[in-house]
Amino acid sequence: MVSARARMLRDMVRIRTVEEVLADYYRDEQEMRTPTHFSIGQEATAVGVCSALTVQDLVYSGHRSHAPYLAKGGDLRALVAELYGKQDGCAHGRGGSMHVIDQSVGFAGSAAILGEMISVAVGSAWAFAQAGEARVAVTFFGDGAADEGVFFESLNFAAVHRLPVVFVCENNLYSISSPLAARHAAGTSIHGRAEACGVPSVHVDGNDVFAVHDAARRAVRQAREGGGPVLLELATYRWRAHVGPGDDHDHGYRSLEEIETWKAGCPLVRAAQVLRDEEPDIDSAVREWRTEFRGETHRAVDRAKTLPFPDTGRLLDGAYLPVAH
Repeated sequence: MVSARARMLRDMVRIRTVEEVLADYYRDEQEMRTPTHFSIGQEATAVGVCSALTVQDLVYSGHRSHAPYLAKGGDLRALVAELYGKQDGCAHGRGGSMHVIDQSVGFAGSAAILGEMISVAVGSAWAFAQAGEARVAVTFFGDGAADEGVFFESLNFAAVHRLPVVFVCENNLYSISSPLAARHAAGTSIHGRAEACGVPSVHVDGNDVFAVHDAARRAVRQAREGGGPVLLELATYRWRAHVGPGDDHDHGYRSLEEIETWKAGCPLVRAAQVLRDEEPDIDSAVREWRTEFRGETHRAVDRAKTLPFPDTGRLLDGAYLPVAH
């Protein structure tokens, strides 16, 4: 039986493997035409947080959506079908990588507009509070979204009404190619901004899945028990380009040395090192998991390629249309 801590590593290995395989298909075949934002290097944030939640808790994400979707239990086959634009995709082939959803496991959705789902998560938390339900809403977003007005409006509303929402900022230091230091005044921080709005906040090493899980567990408990919102600022780093499967060290906004420094602190390697004393066979388990998940992903791709594209006659299904007078 896999322990709870080893399961977190297993979930990170799955996300890493799935995205690496999909990135190769994306680059080599050119059949996935949706803009795709990979979380390679950031797996600990999604796994650490989602492992502290129940199925009934709702998770929202921004454009970098695959990791929280999978960490919450989202269907891999439906995700891959969505990337290929097929009718059986989780958004019926109409949303692509940035608009994924699996309501059966509490992944309530993702969207491409910067900061959009922050307010939607607060709305869900407001509904939970009104209904007296012991459920929590969680919203994942990057440091770029923390510069948007909706971030501050949502913090304020959640604090005033003591809503059961956990704000999760995956601070990977860049808003596309704009570094955090060029956007924020020296001596300030995202968690400090949240504190100023009355939202208790904590800064966590986002590449330490166990530290993230412990912080998330405390935050979720506080929100669920009526203590109001919490913000987690998780320090992490994406290894690939902002969008697409490739590297971007030659784009001029960050150096190869910086990227390699962060890669040396790989969240998967760090978790395995911690687990070796309690799980002596963890290294062989990781190798077996990688083989298992590569096969799983290749099968999901093979399946997706056989599926039909959406029927053009039904493209407006689910859309809001004006009422004829």
